[in-house]
Parts: sequence; structure tokens; C-alpha cells
Amino acid sequence: MKEKDLYKKASKLQKTIVFPEAGFSDRTIQAVKYIRKKGICKPILIGDESALVLRDKSLINFQIINPKTYQNREELIERLYEKRKDKGLTYEEAEKLALDPYYFSTLLVDSGLADGMVAGAEASTANTVRPALQIIKAKKKSGVVSSCFIMFGKNKFLKDKCLILSDCGVLMHPNEEELYQIACQSVETYKALGFNDPKVAFLSFSTKGSAKDDSIDVVRKAYEKFKKTGIECDGELQFDSAMVERVAKQKCPNSPLKGNANILIFPDLNSGNICYKAMQYMGGVNAIGPILQGLNRPVNDLSRGCTFVDIVTATAVTVLQSIGK
Repeated sequence: MKEKDLYKKASKLQKTIVFPEAGFSDRTIQAVKYIRKKGICKPILIGDESALVLRDKSLINFQIINPKTYQNREELIERLYEKRKDKGLTYEEAEKLALDPYYFSTLLVDSGLADGMVAGAEASTANTVRPALQIIKAKKKSGVVSSCFIMFGKNKFLKDKCLILSDCGVLMHPNEEELYQIACQSVETYKALGFNDPKVAFLSFSTKGSAKDDSIDVVRKAYEKFKKTGIECDGELQFDSAMVERVAKQKCPNSPLKGNANILIFPDLNSGNICYKAMQYMGGVNAIGPILQGLNRPVNDLSRGCTFVDIVTATAVTVLQSIGK
């Protein structure tokens, strides 16, 4: 997979994506200028229009919204209040929260004024995820929000392969049902990218009963449930059994994956997070994410160590996710 392939797919859809950090992030400004040039989406910048244009005159033709002066601000405040009043939020508190660029942008997405949101270059995951969970919320069918990293890039091991690694950013200790939902959501993400050959591996430190532990039982049960979907899968598998054909022939010769998994489901956040960072920094693989999964509308987080290219690619992914919102 190459970034330009994602950009091309996204540009055909002409979706609108909001960027809450435009007012205080140089990387975001650099990214949205490139995004606009390539037609990847229609960007909405959140911030003070005068200050942004003074800082960069090329932004004069961008759509810029200031939460303080937005003409429909009262409607967004009312929307936030209605969604959170049962949790104790007062109207006055809703007024203050609606000025926060992350909450304001999330409200734009929730009300359909934007198709998605990309943030996180300048703040922790909580700033992006908390408003999304409170306002947009998880799809009723699953009730679970997870995340994945999209891994790709030229190296001896991956070649041109695209991998989905889940969950690497949200659910710390997923139970059987949550692991099942993570797998289902990851297949949706994989297909949103334009791929139609999902091969799902439920990972563990055991391959087909080579070790015993309660944590392995959770993985095994999640796999047994997911197997009923008819999607090609296997579990429980060690990483090498899932990814290396030679090893798979030795450890699990009857595995339908045959060492060619492209969606890896990790047993907990520790293993998922460690693996993606090791692949990124030691293996030289591109890592895009965390991409949130299971929300009613797409909102995506960025690593604070992201480059402007990461922001651009995450935006393209957000556009593609919005098709199935």
C-alpha cells in the first residue's frame, strides 16, 4: 500500500473534515495546505480567522470557524447539553465546553456539518477521544470503541503489504466479547481502505494450546466466536505463526492463514502498543493511528510525534471511514 493510493481514493469522495488544532499547530497548517492542494478533502479549520490569516496569508480562502463567533453556536450548545444533562452537565458548563476546539469540532461532526475529525498532534489522546465518546458515542450494535494502527511501507518483511494492528490505543484488557468486536471493527477498517481479503489472527504467547493460561482462554473463545462470521481467521497464534509461512508450517500446519495474516488482534493494550512501536521504529514501517473504530461517525487521533504526512494520511483514512458512518 502507498499513501498516494489512499489520497486518490479519498479525493473522489469530496468529504469535509474538521481540524480543531489549526489555530495552534504548525504541522496541522502544513498538512491542511497539502490536503487542499491534492483535493483529499474539504478542510474546516477551527480558530480565529484574523489570527490564522495574519500568520499565513494562503489560508484566506480556507473555511475557518471561530467557536466564539459561530452563528449557530447556540444550537451546538443545546445539542451538547441534551446529550450530557443526564450525566450532570449544566447549561453553563455546556457553554464553556462548546468553546473548546475539540468539543466544538466533535459537535460539528455529530450534527453532520463535517464528515469527520482529525486531531491529537498537539494534545493527549484523551482530548480527542473523550468528546467523541461523550457526544458521537459508540454504535449501538456493539457498544465498543476500539482503535487500530495501519502499518505499511517498503521493507524486506512486509513488502507492499498493509497490516491492521488492534487494539493498540484504547481497550486495556479486553474481554472475550470486546476482542470479538475489535476483530469485527478491524475488518471494517481494512475494507474501508479498499482491501477485500481480510485474514484475521488472534494473537497470544501460545499457538494452538502450546501453553496454558486464563488469558489464552479469552483469546481462544473470542476466536471461536469470530470464526462463525465466515471471515478467514485463526487463533490462538503466536506472532510468527500468524505472519511467517515457514513457521506456520511447523507450528500450525492446518491453519487457514498459512502465515499470511493481515489483521492482528492483540490480547491486551500492552502487547499491541509495544508491537506497533517496535515495528515503526525498529522495522522502519509507517504507522498511521490510532484510528478509532466503532464510533457512529469517524474521529481520529494522532500521535504527538506525528509528522505532517501522518496527518495527511490519517485524514485520507478518516474520509474513507466516513463512507460507512
